[in-house]
Parts: sequence; C-alpha cells; structure tokens
Amino acid sequence: MTPFDIVQGVVVGVVVLASAYVAFRKLLPKTSTRTLAAISASLNRDGRSAWLRRMGRRLQPTAATGSCGDGCGSCNSCGPAPVARGDAQPLTFKSRR
Repeated sequence: MTPFDIVQGVVVGVVVLASAYVAFRKLLPKTSTRTLAAISASLNRDGRSAWLRRMGRRLQPTAATGSCGDGCGSCNSCGPAPVARGDAQPLTFKSRR
C-alpha cells in the first residue's frame, strides 16, 4: 500500500463523513439537535478537562429565540404566507417553442 493510497483513503473518508453530517442536519433537524445537545451535555460536566468542556459548550445547539431568521416557524412571519382555501390560484402552462 503506497502513501498515496493511504492519503486517498483518508480524504475520501473525511468527505463521506462530512456529507453524512450535512445530510443528517438537513434531513433530521430535531433529531440532530437532540443528539448534539446530549453530546454537549456529556462533554460539559464537572470533572472534565477544560478543552472537553470548551468543546461541549461549542457543540451546544442554539435555542430558537422566536426572531425572524432562526427558522423556528412559531410566529408564521417567516417564509411564504399560506394560501387560503378560497383563494385558488390557476395553473398556467407555457409551451416550449
């Protein structure tokens, strides 16, 4: 096994792990928040070393503040307004000429 093969394997592994992390955060946001909160709480305990506690505080997920832009959806002011049932919008089709 050459050094190139080892470096290639490490790079591919890092890319796969990063992609899995991003997909986990995008597709399962509540589960990822709970998981990060549990990991953060386990690292940020009394008796742990300073760097572990610092990492635990850094991993702690931010709480939804209810302000616009955090994506909580609690005030219905973020994103497009829902269309009322009586206000049906017609579909328009355009030809591909």
